[in-house]
Amino acid sequence: MMKRSGDDGNGGVIYACLGVLCCVLVVSVIAVVSVRFSVSGSPFRSSVSAPTVSFVELEKKAIAATAVANRNPSRAIASDLSFSPNSSFSRKSTLVRKDDKIQEGLARARAAIRKAAGVGNLSMNPGGIYRNPGAFYQSYKEMERRFKVYVYEDGDFIIVHNGPCKNIYASEGRFISEMEHVNNNFRTRDPHSAHVYFMPFSVTWMVKFLYVPLSYDIEPLKEFVSDYVRLISTKYPFWNRSHGADHFMLSCHDWAPVASKGNDFLYNTSVRVLCNANTSEGFNPQKDVSLPEIYLYNGVVSPKLQSPPPANISRPYLGFFAGGLHGHVRKTLFDHWKGNDSDLRVYEYLPKDVDYPSEMLRSKFCLCPSGYEVASPRVVEAMYAECVPVMLSDHYVFPFSDVLNWEAFSVQVNISDIPRLKEILVAVPEDKYMKLKEGLRAVRKHFELNRPALRFDMFHMILHSIWLRRLNLRF
Repeated sequence: MMKRSGDDGNGGVIYACLGVLCCVLVVSVIAVVSVRFSVSGSPFRSSVSAPTVSFVELEKKAIAATAVANRNPSRAIASDLSFSPNSSFSRKSTLVRKDDKIQEGLARARAAIRKAAGVGNLSMNPGGIYRNPGAFYQSYKEMERRFKVYVYEDGDFIIVHNGPCKNIYASEGRFISEMEHVNNNFRTRDPHSAHVYFMPFSVTWMVKFLYVPLSYDIEPLKEFVSDYVRLISTKYPFWNRSHGADHFMLSCHDWAPVASKGNDFLYNTSVRVLCNANTSEGFNPQKDVSLPEIYLYNGVVSPKLQSPPPANISRPYLGFFAGGLHGHVRKTLFDHWKGNDSDLRVYEYLPKDVDYPSEMLRSKFCLCPSGYEVASPRVVEAMYAECVPVMLSDHYVFPFSDVLNWEAFSVQVNISDIPRLKEILVAVPEDKYMKLKEGLRAVRKHFELNRPALRFDMFHMILHSIWLRRLNLRF
């Protein structure tokens, strides 16, 4: 039978269309396989993930697939599709390139930090406050150069995007405020360019607006957290690709660890920046961050503590503490030292003629026992007063201890040694005491809250702690 005129031409068009569609299907599969997130086995992988197909290789595979389809049109499906800049392939390829750029940047940062770890001098480590000054300064530079944080914009302003900026939970509100309302180089509006994702809810405001006083029912807090994670995980792809490993929350409220149990992945996988950094209650220093607790009276540190006396001015008292009977550590302290020694002054309630900041400024050592929770604002207050902090706590992970050598500016005493507390403090040699004070003067800048934030202050040290967990590095 003879073919009709024009059959060859129509067949050629059909075959060409079939070939183009096959090309699209093959490339789409390759692109989808290539899109990946580099979290596996730990909160963040410590090296660059396995190589993926490059954009050039994708194009070569597409050309080869087209040739095969033209030779064997039975393996293709007829269509009149073509590549365009707005196609799914183009978008996925762009995201692959952004992810590759992030991973390459992290790899370069790790390499630079490891190289700098062996370099350092005394001028880089005043008072010996850093574990590895070379590594810290290089890591900080890399953070300033590369680190990007995406802040979710969803949520009710009463509880999200806002927090307390005064009194005992000020660390929480000031960080949220700095990320939300102040122009900084770390926040990005492009979530695909971010290294981490911030969930800016305030547990303190949850307690204020959701908790029924004296009910002891914390379920409303957990439900709010659960609903919030459900919202962002449904609306955006970023939570689901890592199970929240590159997300973080921040709170200084005592109940924040319990509130974070509203989502299992948030509790077990995400970075939780907490004042209540208690390892016996689920705090994991490998992924979580210890947040300093700082009491801002009416939004500022007590004026008396901002300008301590010169280092050569003698302090008449060996040690000082005043506070309520909260928890077993303070009970032990009171049992042995409350009102028992005129040189080691321990009060439950201050006498009317005694001023708290003035007592700190007149004491060589300031006792910082845990209360119901492990953290205490007295630690930072002692730093401001240049009164050497005496850490009395169980299971407390000290703030910024990834990079700071706390032995250079504090004294740690086991709870079992509280009966020997005066003996231990008297035994500190004068030259060591002066070095501890030097360490306090050097480390103070890392525990200051400034508006706007300044380099190396508390806001930046919090970000640096999160940055280290994104790098998965320890000094």
